[in-house]
Amino acid sequence: MTSSNRWSDLERPPLNESTLRRALLTSPGLWTALDVVADTGSTNSDLVARAKAGAAEGAVLVAEGQSAGRGRLERRWTAPARSGLFFSILLRPGQPTPDGRPAVPVDRWGWLPLLAGVATAAAVSRTAGVDTALKWPNDLLVSVGGEERKAAGILAERADDTGLVIGVGLNVSLREDELPVPTAASLALAGAPVLDRDPLLRAVLRSVAEWYGRWRAVDGDPHECRLQEAYAAGCATLGRTVRAELPGGRELVGEAVAVDSDGRLVISAGGRQEPVGAGDVVHIRPVAGYDAERDRGDER
Repeated sequence: MTSSNRWSDLERPPLNESTLRRALLTSPGLWTALDVVADTGSTNSDLVARAKAGAAEGAVLVAEGQSAGRGRLERRWTAPARSGLFFSILLRPGQPTPDGRPAVPVDRWGWLPLLAGVATAAAVSRTAGVDTALKWPNDLLVSVGGEERKAAGILAERADDTGLVIGVGLNVSLREDELPVPTAASLALAGAPVLDRDPLLRAVLRSVAEWYGRWRAVDGDPHECRLQEAYAAGCATLGRTVRAELPGGRELVGEAVAVDSDGRLVISAGGRQEPVGAGDVVHIRPVAGYDAERDRGDER
């Protein structure tokens, strides 16, 4: 749902594009362009098109409202205008850096969505003042009434031979009656004392830039830059009994014991450990009457 009047809800003021540009488009720095649009179908689709047309690394596209937002597994969602942060960023790990660092091997690019998750979780926790956790691979969880609920999701798409686009959808001020599904959440519902989207967006982008710089400086090695360690420390999936719904209709139920060097979730089941790199993972909680299907949530 979107609105043509940017001041139609005074509790949800518009983002200040010029202020964001002054704060983030600094040299040296990762971010090279930042545009805020009132409405679009999908920031990821739009930025992928710009990437294919030659956009430079560090382009940021923010939408006040989206009508065709996409999550993992092609799930669709919408949200009220200015109720969250809906943005995409363009990274080009397949190009050498200006200071001469080589391109990052493609087999390490799979860590970038997880990197974005770590960066977003840290920035939101620090700036909004709420505890956060990650559900593998990169759903952001917050606590509402003692229950884990999903407040944000991240989607990465290959743009071309050198780059990929990462989209973030973070629910900020959504009220209970505006949630897409009952298991979703927002920072407001989690009791966050800070709901101003401008400092939240600046914090997330600065956190992404910091982690991306570390990752690129060691040629994408997740262990060397401590990304693997940071992800494991903040991942609520580890140590839980989970059900992984794998491509081809196969299911795997077991304990999530680790995230390996390729960013895959390692599940221990039937006396063996199996890495899972794709599929839907459901947290199974041993609570009487709990319906695990409700924990699937919606992709943001």
